[in-house]
Amino acid sequence: MGKLSAFLLSFIILLPSAFADDAKNLLGVWKLLAFYTEYQDGRPQLAQAGNNPIGYLIFAAEGRMMAVIEAEGRKPASTVEERANLLRTLIAYSGMYRLESDKWTTKVDVAWSPLMRGTDQVRTYKLDGDRLEVTTPWAPTPGVPTNPVERGVLRWERVK
Repeated sequence: MGKLSAFLLSFIILLPSAFADDAKNLLGVWKLLAFYTEYQDGRPQLAQAGNNPIGYLIFAAEGRMMAVIEAEGRKPASTVEERANLLRTLIAYSGMYRLESDKWTTKVDVAWSPLMRGTDQVRTYKLDGDRLEVTTPWAPTPGVPTNPVERGVLRWERVK
């Protein structure tokens, strides 16, 4: 067996083990550190949910994930407009997830927005010890002049 064949064989054998390690290492509770938008055209990043958002991401061994994010500065509402703003400053969803390489896909079964129910939410992730970086897919921004193509970037830290 040549060196290249031996390398490929060991890669194929070890790859499922690496995915299993990621599945094990993702389990638990993660606290949000940062949430911002990157633009493909190079415009400056935009802090989503303010400079100090609050959020948690949970991966359960049974295959369920849950995420909730609040923008900084949310206050109790006393008017219809303030209640609407509370909805605009919250992200929450849950569903069963599956891992594929450096991505996880969540089949959403409950969400703050009914439009998300039944959808597959795909996220790319990078694990670095107790840090997790998550990115959403690149997509045009509806309702913004020139519809810039953007993606969300979220940084998390494992809760101990």
